Amino acid sequence: MDIPTEPTAMSAVELVTAYSAGVLSPVEATKAMLDAIAERDGELNAFCLVDAERALVQAKESEARWHSGHVQGLLDGVPMSIKDTYLTEGWPTRRGSTSIQADMPWPVDSPATARLREDGLVFLGKTTTPELAWKAVTDSPLTGITRNPVNPAKTSGGSSGGSAAAVAAGMGPLSIGSDGGGSVRIPASFCGIVGFKPTHGRIPMYPASPFGPLAHGGPLTRTVEDAALLMDILSLPDPRDPSALAPTLTAFRGELARDVRGCTVAYSPTLGFAEVDPQVAAVVDDVVRKLDEAGLRVVAAEPGFTDPLGAFEVLWATGAAAMLSKFPEGSRERVDPGLGKVWDEGRAYSAVDYLDARAIAAEIGIVMGAFHTAYDLLITPTMPITAFEAGHDVPPGSGLDSWPQWTPFTYPFNMTQQPAISIPAGATADGMPVGLQIVGPRHSDDLVLAAARFAETVLGS
Repeated sequence: MDIPTEPTAMSAVELVTAYSAGVLSPVEATKAMLDAIAERDGELNAFCLVDAERALVQAKESEARWHSGHVQGLLDGVPMSIKDTYLTEGWPTRRGSTSIQADMPWPVDSPATARLREDGLVFLGKTTTPELAWKAVTDSPLTGITRNPVNPAKTSGGSSGGSAAAVAAGMGPLSIGSDGGGSVRIPASFCGIVGFKPTHGRIPMYPASPFGPLAHGGPLTRTVEDAALLMDILSLPDPRDPSALAPTLTAFRGELARDVRGCTVAYSPTLGFAEVDPQVAAVVDDVVRKLDEAGLRVVAAEPGFTDPLGAFEVLWATGAAAMLSKFPEGSRERVDPGLGKVWDEGRAYSAVDYLDARAIAAEIGIVMGAFHTAYDLLITPTMPITAFEAGHDVPPGSGLDSWPQWTPFTYPFNMTQQPAISIPAGATADGMPVGLQIVGPRHSDDLVLAAARFAETVLGS
């Protein structure tokens, strides 16, 4: 096979193929990723923990399995990172918070890390997150500001911004993030990579998220094929999540080749209420035209719901308040000031307020269920803007008050629990990435991935 000279430029699929051909070893790949972290992460701050010694032990164990012909899993020996919201045996999970101490036992893997460990992947370290993953940019009192590899003056997005920056910068081809309002898709769009939020419950979660039905896990990768392979691992069952879906009957990677030409796809450039930067709109319009010419039946159509921002913010604030109420006394004064404000707002809402917000989410879900009887998929921009200056919760000079106000295309589909993926669509004149979002009906994760792979092929990625 034609092997790139630098393992950090290779996808997970390419790495596994190279291992199988005997032209590259997991140890060599891991050392290359660790070198990339040493070279780039001082500027980007994507990692809050790097464990080179442990990574090399795992890589050597994988190398022995490849030499013996008894590999452990689909991605045995592929180096990856893990967002610091996932429990990882032997490593602290501080979630960007000074209120969570590192020096206590960490004996448990979350379902995601358990499945990844069983598959034989190499854990490079843990990636940064805003405190308790509360916002759509990545900075925290504990770890500081995480920056965008395309332009380090810009934000990486969030809350899985460390994961997205790591993948985009060649510091491991894979990462696992979480998405409660766009936290996988936002940084994927800003950093120019793939970010997939599957149907709620498709990836088992433990402990249960205080954001409840909004919370999803999801892969961040450079290719759709890598995302599908990672989904084949992450979607395996775990008894600790009572809301997890039944195991899939087919492999996600095996569905990528299905012919999606002829699918009826709705294109909504604004969802009926979003304001979109003209450069972003032009990039997405051009991609949609190419997809239509390539065989998707793309028609302009709005889903027909109004902006659910108010209901989302009730659900988000009450979840944050529930989580923070368990923190040690004095934590209110230590947390990120914006998170403290959300904590106060959440405590002021009643149970009736919460249930009213849940009812609005259900109504949107019903609207989208009817919409998908006419349209197989929905396409939108992932973000109405490109990455803005790092260190700010909202774009400077925008006059906005909260992060959900500048990400109107993502949080509605957490409320409806639908699968949604962001793939690179191109860039604006200043070189900043633009993401294309593909949304499908609940439980259509395979179709969304297949359509994303088709779009990736059409765009020449």
